[in-house]
Amino acid sequence: MPDVAVVLWHIEVSHYNEKARWALDYKSVPHELRVPMPGFHGLTALRLTRGKWRRLPVIEIDGRRIGDSTAIIAALEEYAPDPPLYPARDADRRRALALEDWFDENLGPEMRRYVWHHTLPDTDVVARTLFQEQGTRRERFLRATAPVARVAVRADYTVNAQTAARARDRVVQAMDKLEAEIGESGYLAGDRFSVADLTAAALFTPLVAPPERPYAPTARVPAVQELRDELMARPGGEWIERIYALHRGAPRAREAHVVGG
Repeated sequence: MPDVAVVLWHIEVSHYNEKARWALDYKSVPHELRVPMPGFHGLTALRLTRGKWRRLPVIEIDGRRIGDSTAIIAALEEYAPDPPLYPARDADRRRALALEDWFDENLGPEMRRYVWHHTLPDTDVVARTLFQEQGTRRERFLRATAPVARVAVRADYTVNAQTAARARDRVVQAMDKLEAEIGESGYLAGDRFSVADLTAAALFTPLVAPPERPYAPTARVPAVQELRDELMARPGGEWIERIYALHRGAPRAREAHVVGG
């Protein structure tokens, strides 16, 4: 297998990882995807970044390893500037970056917290959410370690009934914010697709999962499906579907699963 200049370590279902994948695909950057075994992604991120980052995605660009989806997109803007994700006008760029940060901080963690709280009790749904292929070594490992992993995930992301209820309210508030920020052009910053649109749309997944969304979950528990139906009935849900249909593009990666941490 020939070497590639860009490698992305990712978790398939994660919305922050979808944000990084989308940027790579939008820019048509050939790359390789690598996936750690379940439960080892934190160790993988720490090892790759020499202790600087404990979450995926982590990207390697010409030997340089970078964590955090926002930093990854910034690096890709330098590595592959066309088509740009940062608007050309200063005011639009500032707005795009501010909205990227807002959705990163206010939507992403709450979406994850809500979905995990309701999904973790059902190991079958967790497996179908995380893995497109069933019966693999990765799935068997997840099922064997599910009781321990369930406790670890709840502790790592502060997932409980109280935080999940608050998370639901904040996800709905994020949809309010999205709808309020859509401009006359149909985009969030200026008159073309930018990092603001990509971030907002990506971070509403995997709950809102348009057909173009790679690794979309194949199962949802009732509480997750109910919130999805509520959001998809809104103008913001229609906007997410339109943005995906217009701008997601075909995946440009080849898979390479990594076993162990």
